[in-house]
Amino acid sequence: MIDKIKSVKIAVIGDYCLDAYWFIDESRSEISVETGKATMPVDSQKYSLGGAGNVANNLAAMDVKDIRAFGVVGNDPFGAEMTDIMKKTGIRTENLIVQEDNWSTHVYIKPYIDGTEQSRIDFGNYNILSNETADRLINNLRNEINETVLVIINQQVLTGIHTEYFRQKLVEVIASYPGKTFIADSRNYTDFYEGAYRKMNDLEAAFLCGSEKGADEIVPYSEVKDTAERLYQRYGKPLFITRGIRGSLAIDEKGIVETPGLMILSQVDTVGAGDSYLAGVAAALAAGYDIDIAAELGTYVAGVTVQKLFQTGTASPEEIFSIGHDPDYIYHPEMAEDIRQACYYENTEIEIINSWGKKLKIGHAIFDNDGTISTLREGWELIMAPMMIKAILGNKYSEADESLYNKVNTRVNDCINKTTGVQTLIQMKILLEMIKEFGFVPGNQILDESGYKEIYNAELMKMVKKREEKLLQGELVIEDLTIKNSVPFLKRLYENGIKLYLTSGTDEADVKHEASVLGYDYLFEGRIYGAVGDMTREVKKFVLDRILDTIGESESEKIVTFGDGPVEIRETHKRGGITVGIASNELRRYGLNEIKRTRLIKAGADIIVPDFSQSDVLLGLLNIK
Repeated sequence: MIDKIKSVKIAVIGDYCLDAYWFIDESRSEISVETGKATMPVDSQKYSLGGAGNVANNLAAMDVKDIRAFGVVGNDPFGAEMTDIMKKTGIRTENLIVQEDNWSTHVYIKPYIDGTEQSRIDFGNYNILSNETADRLINNLRNEINETVLVIINQQVLTGIHTEYFRQKLVEVIASYPGKTFIADSRNYTDFYEGAYRKMNDLEAAFLCGSEKGADEIVPYSEVKDTAERLYQRYGKPLFITRGIRGSLAIDEKGIVETPGLMILSQVDTVGAGDSYLAGVAAALAAGYDIDIAAELGTYVAGVTVQKLFQTGTASPEEIFSIGHDPDYIYHPEMAEDIRQACYYENTEIEIINSWGKKLKIGHAIFDNDGTISTLREGWELIMAPMMIKAILGNKYSEADESLYNKVNTRVNDCINKTTGVQTLIQMKILLEMIKEFGFVPGNQILDESGYKEIYNAELMKMVKKREEKLLQGELVIEDLTIKNSVPFLKRLYENGIKLYLTSGTDEADVKHEASVLGYDYLFEGRIYGAVGDMTREVKKFVLDRILDTIGESESEKIVTFGDGPVEIRETHKRGGITVGIASNELRRYGLNEIKRTRLIKAGADIIVPDFSQSDVLLGLLNIK
């Protein structure tokens, strides 16, 4: 696909903006002689393209070779900087017009102090586009439009190029080229651009259908679907509606296509994500692909760029391939986040998310260990969280004020929630990134991921060993350290001749030891897998690959996976196996953990159970005696 996209020719006409990031270091501040106030010394600065410039920049990063910019800049240093960046990026700027009077280049200056964005400084809010400049832009577009495959229309600001006069002239251009694809992304004038495809977000779509919502309000899927159908009837042209982490909807004469959002573990910055999505969609459409492929590519491009902080990021072909060749999607977000939508099987606690049409013939059962069977490590989060906080704050741990402590604490807890089920070494790699990001620990004092894992494991194993001792001394029994009815459930599967596999993100030697201590290791007949210190090989993915290699992908429906973490559920779902999410309360060892339920549904669970107490019904659903 990427190779085909490289050869397309795309025009981008719209509001070209510049994003400026100024990083202020107050340690070098001094009192101004003139004002008597403290200065704000800029330690470093970054400039990146925004608005239509960001769309064009994303196309360039995707290796589109012919991108033609149609817009207006001021006769000022920022306009020169923007033009210079575009030329270096490979974007053609001969149609970037300088308006001498009543125009400043649109610039958004974002000062940062200690990693926190301060009040923004804006240029261009008082711009007035002259009719003469509008005519020059339109004439330039007409002169080159036959050399392009697709035209992107970007409207970013009210004081940009989209005056009433310009809009009328642009609509005339659209009408003059009925065979040409135009796609408009307009904050304020979506209805105006008759004959164009549209791209918008869910809040904008709701507003266009008479429903005004707050910026943080969630638009339910049913409403987004309804607005998509209504807007398609209104415009008669395909449209794309983005939903943030909930994915996107696209519609054309064939109907609605839904593209799930991507599960991203790292910190994100969503500035410019809509532009990235639009660039991916436009490039795919220009290359002749249908709306489903276009929406998919747009999702991948945005998924790459949101992970690039302090910049309006872009996505290279290699980055797009990396995130797209084996994507992690978010499934059923509405159901996951609203337990009132739960659908239970025949008066049980077994929640059905996805049903299957044919009778199952299960031959292989994969079990996660911690939280699915064993609770030996229950409370690991309470050990990892303070360990991470201390590692991030370093010597500043004792003196950090409440605001800073809470900021770090929030980031750490978010990291732990997102990475539950991932091997510890990867969690420590993310910790390493956070340590560098916050910048409180000198570079020569920062350990590598293995060093931080060692610190964490030492604390964790103190807790585990203490529980093992209590078990061996008879102060605890197996039922005190396992999820309700999990071991008898394993035995039922074993007696039915089903091959059992045990996986864990913790070290393989520890998994085998703990399964032996709890007395169920023999049921797995040596098929116990854990982390081996290699971050390039995710243990649960590796196990699933081995199983599939053994039985063949064509028989993947013979696999069922039980797990309380998203990794094993997500990977099995990708491969067509049945997934049972164990939303366990590890402290109580029975009953539902709603946080896990949300996480497991989003990962692709077909069934959710709190424990194995209703094992007869669960086995019946799986067609196991």
